[in-house]
Amino acid sequence: MMSDTYDTLKFERDGAVAVITLHRPQAGNAIDVNMARDLMHVAILCDRDADIRAVLLRSEGKLFCAGGDIGGFSGAGDKAADLVSEETAYLHAAVARLARMDKPLVTAIQGFAAGAGFSLAMLADIAIAGEAAQFTLAYTGIGLTPDGGASWLLPRLVGLRKAQEMILLNSRLSAAEALAAGLVTQVVADAELDGTARATAQKLANGPTKAFARSRELLLAAYGETLETHLERESRGIVSALASRDGKEGVAAFLDKRKPAFTGQS
Repeated sequence: MMSDTYDTLKFERDGAVAVITLHRPQAGNAIDVNMARDLMHVAILCDRDADIRAVLLRSEGKLFCAGGDIGGFSGAGDKAADLVSEETAYLHAAVARLARMDKPLVTAIQGFAAGAGFSLAMLADIAIAGEAAQFTLAYTGIGLTPDGGASWLLPRLVGLRKAQEMILLNSRLSAAEALAAGLVTQVVADAELDGTARATAQKLANGPTKAFARSRELLLAAYGETLETHLERESRGIVSALASRDGKEGVAAFLDKRKPAFTGQS
């Protein structure tokens, strides 16, 4: 297992899985400018490195992520707006890369996921929460508005009405409530969270990476296209997948009644 340490997070490679660990536990893993910048850098790395076939985003400490570093906002005084402008530039670049990279994303969520931490948790293709996890947007409670993609992601996951409730009333959801609402994929015992998330990421890393990538593209595009446009996109996608090495291997394995051995190649 290879690892690199940044100022605010850890980055390691476990085979074909990239593991990003938020590492400001003393600050509840709150996102400051340095963490936002580090996230952007590792997101670009994950996006560009073809040897990475799945990404796991996790954190250390009692909280997944408390959101933005509010103490930093206050400390910036009259320059707070400039600070947040820079911070969101880095954070949003990271979010966009993680959403559009050619590999799936898993999140492991323990403790609170609030504000931009909520956004990062929800960004995953597979979001796994520990039993003690809690979710809240938190923005309107301090007179702010969502960032990190929260207002884009949330209606797609839970519907407009629930999103309105969560954003405007600043409601808090338990892990069980988040599962029922469609915010997370799975809830596991807190002690099993890391192992389950790593195993899920490894399973995805062993899958048909390019097919996952095209599927992610289709899902992201689904809300902004007409049916006919999307049908054409689906047609081109499945034709491309069928012609790929993994597509040919998947069909052959199905007919041979064996487990496919995907390589992640086109």
